[in-house]
Amino acid sequence: QVQLVESGGGLVQAGGSLSLSCAASGSIFFSANTMGWYRQAPGKQRELVATITRGGRTNYADSVKGRFTISRDNAKDTVYLQMSSLKPEDTAVYYCNTNMYGTTYWGQGTQVTVSS
Repeated sequence: QVQLVESGGGLVQAGGSLSLSCAASGSIFFSANTMGWYRQAPGKQRELVATITRGGRTNYADSVKGRFTISRDNAKDTVYLQMSSLKPEDTAVYYCNTNMYGTTYWGQGTQVTVSS
């Protein structure tokens, strides 16, 4: 089993910044896994925000490019999402994600609310 625990969400004004963390534990070889951040706004489908491969290659949704940065610390089995220039449309529950041996794992999510 793999456990993913997100933290760092909260309420922030538009233009502000937040940093999210996702700590992995359990039967995971963290450094070998691609890690991702997704988000789900009320009434909308869950969408990809960013991913980072084991080699550090990153990929971002167009809506967050230039504003969000994904990174990882393999020594701490943790992936981060630094968010800046936040907009009200960034309001969502943010989830950490990974896939291992054909199984997809999700964290419980952390709420990010951006006020205008």
